[in-house]
Amino acid sequence: MAHRLQIRLLTWDVKDTLLRLRHPLGEEYATKAQAYGLEVEPSALEQGFRQAYRAQSHSFPNYGLSHGLTSRQWWLDVVLQTFHLAGVQDAQAVAPIAEQLYKDFSRPCTWQVLDGAEDTLRECRTRGLRLAVISNFDRRLEGILGGLGLLEHFDFVLTSEAAGWPKPDPRIFQEALRLAHMEPVVAAHVGDNYLCDYQGPRAVGMHSFLVVGPQALDPVVRDSVPKEHILPSLAHLLPALDCLEGSTSGL
Repeated sequence: MAHRLQIRLLTWDVKDTLLRLRHPLGEEYATKAQAYGLEVEPSALEQGFRQAYRAQSHSFPNYGLSHGLTSRQWWLDVVLQTFHLAGVQDAQAVAPIAEQLYKDFSRPCTWQVLDGAEDTLRECRTRGLRLAVISNFDRRLEGILGGLGLLEHFDFVLTSEAAGWPKPDPRIFQEALRLAHMEPVVAAHVGDNYLCDYQGPRAVGMHSFLVVGPQALDPVVRDSVPKEHILPSLAHLLPALDCLEGSTSGL
């Protein structure tokens, strides 16, 4: 027998879905370094960060929790390696900069809410949907969301640090469903990463939508994600949800 789908839970990615950095990362790092007497090109820091973050994530995934690291130490190491790759060899000079950057990136003022995010969350709540966060972020996330006025929209915030597993590991999605007391068929995830936010939730039976913004679609996305699952902006979410709920599932 065919039944009409009804989504009851929406889970959300955060970075580059609801929030983004107020200034490019390289600029943030360069400005802070300048305050401590170091002149480093933002572009060199941006490139160094990408390399350092990728290497650290490979060697010590999910903030190195299984290796005895804390997320704070994990990030301090990333900053130190970023400056090293950008040509700053004096780790002692970089140490206070790393500490300050960790504090700065904990502050809501370093981040900004993306256009349409707050209105969309509010409209989802008006519809009676339950909302939650599933993010590969660390323990600072709730404070950031609270400072930006978004925390009140969510029933709970589940970070990969708290869960012990990062997206797209199915266990973090299963834990969110357990916390919400929901079956996957009535839940959908919204995010901007194809692997973590689109494929990950689908692997456990959830629905998902991919926020791609105004840029040209990646060929992988274009070829493997149905158009009705692609959101050019968050304003497209509720119409896409209506289309999904207008379909039926055979049970």
